[in-house]
Amino acid sequence: MKVYGDSKSGNCYKIKLLMSLLEIEHQWIDVDILAKETTTAEFLAMNPNGKIPLLALDDGRFIAESNAIINYLAAGTDLIGEDTFRYAKIQQWQFFEQYSHEPYIAVARFIAKYLGLPADRKAEYQAKQQGGHKALAVMEQQLRQSDYLVDDKLSTADIALYAYTHVAHEGGFDLKQYPAIQAWLSRIEQQPNYTAMG
Repeated sequence: MKVYGDSKSGNCYKIKLLMSLLEIEHQWIDVDILAKETTTAEFLAMNPNGKIPLLALDDGRFIAESNAIINYLAAGTDLIGEDTFRYAKIQQWQFFEQYSHEPYIAVARFIAKYLGLPADRKAEYQAKQQGGHKALAVMEQQLRQSDYLVDDKLSTADIALYAYTHVAHEGGFDLKQYPAIQAWLSRIEQQPNYTAMG
């Protein structure tokens, strides 16, 4: 398998982390989005949406969208399990990540870390703070009740949300006010075969 991605991107790091946890052999191909490498004809033939991460299977098929990729790779493992209600709860958190978490925390981080917080994006950066803290508060509430986001067992929901949460400070979000999130981050980092971002 091949993974096209940027290892400093949270969405791409989800794949890297999951593949490490499950010890899945793969080839990582670095893609530079700022150099517009996802807009080439070659890349668009693999993913017409022109985004990373992208998983290329050995049989020539492709899967895009980070949460779809990690759920595909984790199928049949304890990270998803066989209970359909649990799988729906995993997906519920993954939709939360894409709609209520990532648009604030990941975008603020991108403006600050990738772009260097330019003056013309400062207002947008500031506008992302409230929504990001709202998402973190929702996570904090859940993680006060359970060790992981779905029950007390690591799942792809945790991997999806860990990716940008553990670097939220790079987008201006101070996690000191979220002790349950901090403890959850530590639990994930203690998993066998854990690998850091980058």
